[in-house]
Amino acid sequence: MANDFDVVVIGSGPGGYVTAIRASQLGMKVAIVERELLGGICLNWGCIPTKALLKSGEVYETLDHLADYGLSVEKRGFDFAKVVERSRKVSAQLNAGVTFLMKKHKIEVVEGSARLESGQPAPQVVVAQKAGGSRTLQAKHVILATGARARTIPAIGLAPDGERVWTYREALVPKAAPKSLIVIGSGAIGIEFASFYRALGSEVTVIEALPRILPVEDEEVSKAAHKAFEKRGLKFRTGASVKKLAKTATGVSIDIEADGKAETLTGDVAIVAIGIVGNVEDLGLEGLGVKIDRTHVVTDAHGATGVAGLYAIGDVAGPPWLAHKASHEGVHCIEHIAGVKPTNLKAPIPGCTYSNPQVASVGLTEAQAKEQGIEIKVGRFPFKVNGKAIASGETEGFVKTVFDGKTGALIGAHMIGAEVTEMIQGYAIAMTLEATEAELHATVFPHPTMSEAMHESALDAFGQVLHT
Repeated sequence: MANDFDVVVIGSGPGGYVTAIRASQLGMKVAIVERELLGGICLNWGCIPTKALLKSGEVYETLDHLADYGLSVEKRGFDFAKVVERSRKVSAQLNAGVTFLMKKHKIEVVEGSARLESGQPAPQVVVAQKAGGSRTLQAKHVILATGARARTIPAIGLAPDGERVWTYREALVPKAAPKSLIVIGSGAIGIEFASFYRALGSEVTVIEALPRILPVEDEEVSKAAHKAFEKRGLKFRTGASVKKLAKTATGVSIDIEADGKAETLTGDVAIVAIGIVGNVEDLGLEGLGVKIDRTHVVTDAHGATGVAGLYAIGDVAGPPWLAHKASHEGVHCIEHIAGVKPTNLKAPIPGCTYSNPQVASVGLTEAQAKEQGIEIKVGRFPFKVNGKAIASGETEGFVKTVFDGKTGALIGAHMIGAEVTEMIQGYAIAMTLEATEAELHATVFPHPTMSEAMHESALDAFGQVLHT
């Protein structure tokens, strides 16, 4: 027998569960369908546990520099099983938190795999329940928030086997840290795992098909990151295409081609981090006529799919593939459905890479701005002359700002250094409020903080820098 809801959300990641909560706040009767764990990939197998691992790596690596602070320890070491255990406990705690939020907001959680069938006013959601049997949910609106998974290429060996070839999922829970590791792909996921395992002493080589690592970042940041990572002992092969990965008696062998030359790399383990594909299979989308483009559901500006009553948000609806983008998109979608003024969908979306050093950015790169024909002013400020950075022993990196030279609007910001992922929101707020250089110049930044470099960079773009 059908159950009537205002909204059924399929998928409980940061897009899905936030959408469900906002729908409940707006007075809707809501159900959410989840086939695995509440919180989705991000909370259980992505954003959160990787940050827990990276923190362990960061603390451990700091022990190498204790003498710089006048400190010492008798013996350094780590228990890898406990490092992994801690990351799993962090995820479990947040999973319990999402469970509590669902109860608090009276959102019905249906455990199982969903499939859509024709219905009115929106498709019916037929759930093959974990506990057995089938349940049909009928709603006025259905929102797909099924997320994405790691892209693999089995034909050339780029597919996980759980032992020597990993995706992010296997890389989170291995029994031991490999002595040597090859990471295929230098986006945020690849670089974060490379950074973590290097911190614990693994020999790490990163392969990138494009000419530079972190290719979506501003070129200056990308180059600075490459140099900083090499100082930590990471190795890189850029402009290198993977031809084949083969498992050997002791690990993996990877054939690559770079600059027209063939080369073979060997290691104990390989991590495949070459992007993601949307989870669009087995949902019945083809039968409903939902348009799919390269594994992502095609939607309009409000998440509508073209099928009455059916929407899609987050990773399954396309880039940028970021948890906070999914949440923001979901809130916009449900507010649009409710007929209230929706959140600004065009708000700038920051991106963060939690490596050592960290990388963060929002808006246009210098190159993108030039490609769009924008007359720009660019400011830079290095952490090496920032008082707090010097006192903290964190002088690596810089802040770069890009302004529209005619209007003074901040159109891009790019940072590399300690804790820049915690600072980028300042620029995101400025861009959301459509701030110009005048507002940024007039803002009082506390001293001593590393955020003062943000102020100085904005000043530098207009020839007013104070401390260089």
